[in-house]
Order: sequence, then C-alpha cells, then structure tokens
Amino acid sequence: MVDPLHIDRDGHRTWLKWHRARRKATDPVFTTTRILEGMRLGASVEVDLVIHADHGCAVLHNFELEKETTGRGLVRGTSAEVLRGLYLRDNGGAILPDKVLLLEDLCALLVEQPAQQGALLQLDFKEDLAALDDRTIANFANSVGPVADAFILSGGDIGAIRTLSSAVPALKTGYDPCYGDSLARLQASGDFASFIGEALTAAPQADMIYLAYEIVLSAQDAGFDIVGPIHAVGKRVDAWTIRQVTPASLEQIERLLALKVDQITTDDPEGLHAALAP
Repeated sequence: MVDPLHIDRDGHRTWLKWHRARRKATDPVFTTTRILEGMRLGASVEVDLVIHADHGCAVLHNFELEKETTGRGLVRGTSAEVLRGLYLRDNGGAILPDKVLLLEDLCALLVEQPAQQGALLQLDFKEDLAALDDRTIANFANSVGPVADAFILSGGDIGAIRTLSSAVPALKTGYDPCYGDSLARLQASGDFASFIGEALTAAPQADMIYLAYEIVLSAQDAGFDIVGPIHAVGKRVDAWTIRQVTPASLEQIERLLALKVDQITTDDPEGLHAALAP
C-alpha cells in the first residue's frame, strides 16, 4: 500500500495532513503509534495542545477530559502525573491501551526517533494569550527546542503564537483566521480580499495560513482566488477539514487541488489518497 502523504497534480504537490494524527477514518485520535508512524514516513501530521495544571501541554483537543480520555474534569486542573495515567478513548468511546501524551514526552520520543526529513508535525495550540504564563512558555521552549525543526506551531490567537514562538526562534508558525461565524460573515459581505489581507497583516512571519475549505471554495464561487495572495507573499495554504471521502467531498477536493492549495487537512488521508492517486 502506498503511504498517504501527498497528491501531485499539474506540477503542484498538495500534502494530505493527518488530522489529529489519523491515517484513516477509523483511527482513534492522538495515539503515539500513529504520530510516530507519520513522522517516520515523512507525513504532515497534526495534534492539538491544551494547558494542564503543571504549566505544560497535553496532546488533547478538548478542555474537558471526559470525551477523549478516562479522566474527569478540566485538563487545566489536572496534573502531569495524573494525565500520564489516563487512557485515551476511541471514536466510539471505548477505552484504548494508549495513554494520554504530554508535549514533553512527545518531544523526547522525537529526540530518540528522529522524524524523516520533510515530515512536519503541526502543534495546534487551542488556548489564547491570556492562558500563557512564564512557566508555561519556558516549559514549551524546553520541550520543543531540541526538535523544533520537526514542528510548526499554529492557532487562532496570533498573540499566543507569537509569544510561544519567540521563545523558540527555530520554530515555524502558522495562523488560522477562521473562527466563529467567519464563513457566514464573508458570504454576506463578499469581502474576501480584506479578510485575507487582514490575516496576512496579522501574521507576517507565518509560514502557513490555515483556512476552512468552505471559505476557500466560497471565495472562488464569488470570483476571488483567496489562495493567490497567500502564495504571492511566499506563504503556504492549508485547507481544513475534509471529514469523509464521498462523491461530494471528492468534487470539493478536486477544486482545492485546481486552486493549488499546499495542504488538505483530512480525517481519512488513506481513503482520500486511494480515491485520488493515479
């Protein structure tokens, strides 16, 4: 089986990002095995980060523990020791043999098992600037610093991204300006040019701009190529998130490929690659 890493179309390579470290739709999220597999293969992989009680980060999406783990309560109120003893749950809620991963543990694993050249692990920071303190920033820098070249730090709060990345100068960054009812507002106003212009102004150092794929396609429907201005300033575009491989989503993906997005975030890289690869 060919590994689901990217699609080459008309001279342009579009990477298939393993959303929440899923290689295929049935995979549970954030398992150590899949993260390390993706990095070994040279894939683009994404994990989420939330802050725990000991001023570090856990590889989890939700601020509450119940849905993703065997724990209860808030991640923010849970110590690193307790988190390391919790087990992940699969997509149906069943308990897995895999335990919750902390950022410092993930970084230590990548020191022991270096990523293949070209692999990129996106750290999607789910908190805002107000959640950061000096201890959290220092712990982040100490963990990520030795393997910074394998990561890209992203999020929707550009202040938080700037603060964390300033402590790790080698760390690549990305910015996601899509939040709340941004799609509805854009469809009402039609001012896609201002939207992307403001995003580029807010994040001049970002390597990647993350856009909800619906916004990319709505812009095209309105006659505006939202990818072009991003490429024009030397940045890449990630279109997120394709949940399932269906006739409708494949039509959308073909449009994204024609627009030459640089990455498509998907919960089913394997299924998508199989459907699109020649």
